[in-house]
Amino acid sequence: MRTIATLAIIFCTTSALSASLHVRDADTIIVDGTPVRLNGVDAPELRTAAGKGAKRWMVNYLRGKSITCDLNGERTHDRWVGVCLADGEDIGAALIGAGHALDCRRYSGGRYRDLETPAARSRIKRAGYCN
Repeated sequence: MRTIATLAIIFCTTSALSASLHVRDADTIIVDGTPVRLNGVDAPELRTAAGKGAKRWMVNYLRGKSITCDLNGERTHDRWVGVCLADGEDIGAALIGAGHALDCRRYSGGRYRDLETPAARSRIKRAGYCN
């Protein structure tokens, strides 16, 4: 049964014209009603100034772009986990490269490690579960 449910939402998309896209925080977006946790991204919490800035950056970055998500079938809280692209570019990579998040190597396998900025490393506290 789990396989059937997983296959039903392996891929979700939205386009700039017909999109239903909401940025919950920097590492969670809602695409056509499906909450998606960006796999391997460690973004600051919304209650912090860095978290508010990261969410603002995400809203601006995603505005008008076509979003596709490849979900891996895992869930965390109410969210599906996956890698999402904005006009073909990895959203997690863009967020980390812009200095608004860190690589969560436990889940990314280190794929974003080289994109982390020194400024982000100094001001964002890495989540304990990402080590």
